[in-house]
Amino acid sequence: MSLEEYIRDIPDFPIEGIIFKDITPLLQNKKAFRQAIDVLAAPYEDADGRDPIDFIVAIESRGFIFGAPLAYRLDAGFIPIRKPGKLPSDAISVEYSLEYGTNKLEMHRDAINPGDRVLVVDDLLATGGSARAAIQLVEQLGGVVVGVVFLIELLFLEGIEQLAGYEVFSAIKY
Repeated sequence: MSLEEYIRDIPDFPIEGIIFKDITPLLQNKKAFRQAIDVLAAPYEDADGRDPIDFIVAIESRGFIFGAPLAYRLDAGFIPIRKPGKLPSDAISVEYSLEYGTNKLEMHRDAINPGDRVLVVDDLLATGGSARAAIQLVEQLGGVVVGVVFLIELLFLEGIEQLAGYEVFSAIKY
C-alpha cells in the first residue's frame, strides 16, 4: 500500500495559490493509518540497540493525531505543544517566523527533565519553523532531541534546513 494514495490535494486552501495536502483520507482508512504509524515508529523502535525514547512531543494540532499512537507504540509518554493560552499550568514559550508573520508555541515548564530523550512529531514539514520552535522548547528544559518525525515533507520549501544537526525522518516526500 502506498500512503501517497491517501493524501488528497486541495487547491487554493487556505489561501489562493496554496495546494493543501489533506491527510483526512489516510486517517479514515484504518489500514493506511496503521501503516503510517508503523512507518513512523520503525526508525525509533529499540531493535537497533538505542536507548529508549522517554517522551513524544507533538505539535498542535495534527501532530497530536500521530504523536499519541506513536507514544503508545514506542512505550513513551506524550507531551503536547500548544498554541498560546491553551495549557493550564506554568508554561515556557518560543516565538517563530511564518511566511506572513510570527507565531508562538508553548509547553508546560515541568514537562521534561534534563536528559530526557525526546522524539518531536508533526504531520507536515513545510518551512520548518514550528518544528524548530518545538526543538527549542525541549532543549530549554534540558531534553535531548533524538529525532524529528513527519508524515509529509514538502521538499521545495527546504524546511529541513531549519533542522540541520537533527535526525529527521519523513514518511512521504513531495
